[in-house]
Amino acid sequence: MPGEAPTGAKSVHLAELANSAMLLMRDRRLDDASRVWSQILSLSPDHAQALFYLGQHALFRKDTSDARQLFQRAARADPDNPAIPLNMSFVFRAENDARSELAALTRALTIDPYFFPALLARGRLEERQGETRKAARTYKDLLTIAPPDDQLTADMQQAMAHARDIIKQNADALDAFLRVRLSGIKARNAGADLDRFAECEGIATGRRQIFSSKASLLTFPWLPAIPFYSRAEFPWLTELEAATSTIREELLGALQNEGEEFKPYINHPDGAPLNQWADLNRSMDWNTFFLWKDGERVEKHCRRCPKTAALMETLPMIDIPTLGPTVLFSALEPRAHIPAHTGSTNVRLIVHLPLIVPPGCRFRVGNVTREWREGEAWVFDDTIDHEAWNGSDRKRVILMIDVWNPYLQAAERELVSGLLSGMQEYYS
Repeated sequence: MPGEAPTGAKSVHLAELANSAMLLMRDRRLDDASRVWSQILSLSPDHAQALFYLGQHALFRKDTSDARQLFQRAARADPDNPAIPLNMSFVFRAENDARSELAALTRALTIDPYFFPALLARGRLEERQGETRKAARTYKDLLTIAPPDDQLTADMQQAMAHARDIIKQNADALDAFLRVRLSGIKARNAGADLDRFAECEGIATGRRQIFSSKASLLTFPWLPAIPFYSRAEFPWLTELEAATSTIREELLGALQNEGEEFKPYINHPDGAPLNQWADLNRSMDWNTFFLWKDGERVEKHCRRCPKTAALMETLPMIDIPTLGPTVLFSALEPRAHIPAHTGSTNVRLIVHLPLIVPPGCRFRVGNVTREWREGEAWVFDDTIDHEAWNGSDRKRVILMIDVWNPYLQAAERELVSGLLSGMQEYYS
């Protein structure tokens, strides 16, 4: 701080006065607080805190001239405090000087690019100037640094809700603009698979969020994060689908004769953190019948479903001792919901073969939501955020199979198997 530093006794006295002033402000006794700040200033003319709060008090009284002079002095005393140019911007706003207001906000954000109130104030200024597109981009940046709503005042929560509205309105306008702008190009490429571009466009306009691979056990680098893989990567899907009736027949036999072998899929021990699994832990709402579990063939169940087990042996199932493959009948009871979650590793993908699917059963991976159709298999990356719903009044059952990611080389598969089984052995 410029000027002669206070002596020890004087410094203590100034701190006591400042604490008294802050308590008065907390109690909304602003005039009394102002008198104490003025007393501090008489003792220490370059006291940045006193200059700042006296400037705020002058602004509250609508004395913009006095407020400007006090904030200017405060800025010289404490040049690295972004709240000072932010409050100076309020002076310029009161005087309808938009250019100076923007310059003050720019100074605040130069000091601290993540200064939340200054970014909000800049978005509001851009809105007042009719630059709603700029405001939407500013508010989008604001949302990336905003504290959770429960940490904001009611006024700030309302401001953030308004910011989200502006972002959505802009996304709608941009989407409509681009729909016209790209219509000719899309028409010329009507026969092409444009799903990836649709995802790109949705992310660019703000209508979709980016979902990346989040593996809880092992992330293999440089593998693409694809929600649903192309069928062309898995020529054996046709053979699997052709066996739907046979597999369903064995499933129905398991349900009828060994229904007690279906167990809750989520079964965490007492004391384990449940997070999103609290409602499903040890619940039969999501229950399963394993043919392979954590790399081990469940002989009893495979004998009950011999044709299904034999077909599984022909597929490129992962081979990681104690970890995979896992093959199971997955039953989701009426009105049940599997909450959003991610899987353990992107070296494997998951096959779904729908066997019993009443209407209203949906599955989301990333931004893509599909409905299961009996006998139509798909392959997805479960390290991408995904969830499932049974919106019907009947049970939904699918066959789930772990297979290798086709982008892994044979040597990489063998090394990954050794890596993961070695880690298991090391920590056992």
